[in-house]
Amino acid sequence: MTDSESIRQDSLSSGTWDDIKELPPSAKLVAKVLEQNEAMTQQMITEETLLPDRTVRYALSRLDEENTISSRFSVMDARRQLYTLDINS
Repeated sequence: MTDSESIRQDSLSSGTWDDIKELPPSAKLVAKVLEQNEAMTQQMITEETLLPDRTVRYALSRLDEENTISSRFSVMDARRQLYTLDINS
């Protein structure tokens, strides 16, 4: 396996709780809320955490950078994405 292949595989793999340790508190809160729920939209996360929309967007982007969440389009409303926690135990 070449170095570029291993980097590509690492970027596609799921994150761990250790990856979340250094993230801001808002990202940790969003991760915990996603851990307790199956799949949530950004609006649902905002309502559950009582964080501002902008803060939730930032937290989701940080979690996505660490490969700890996955997203897919909602079947009910294709304009919205559903986020789920994607953590290796």
